[in-house]
Amino acid sequence: MKNLVLIVVGVVIGFAVAHVVDRTPAGHRLFQGVDARARRFGEAVEHGYRRREAELRSAVGEAEDTITELGKQ
Repeated sequence: MKNLVLIVVGVVIGFAVAHVVDRTPAGHRLFQGVDARARRFGEAVEHGYRRREAELRSAVGEAEDTITELGKQ
């Protein structure tokens, strides 16, 4: 229980410090840079996921077609 309280206190202090730092011009630029990199990373992950999903759907479609053709023979 003590560890949980320490974690919560640490998170609250971290948010408070981040809020104060974000009010300065340099801090705001820092957080804008971090936000931009995080967004690019998220977009890259999403792009990779969508691409792999399309590949798998195509493979499943081809397998279904093959199974259908084999069933007709």
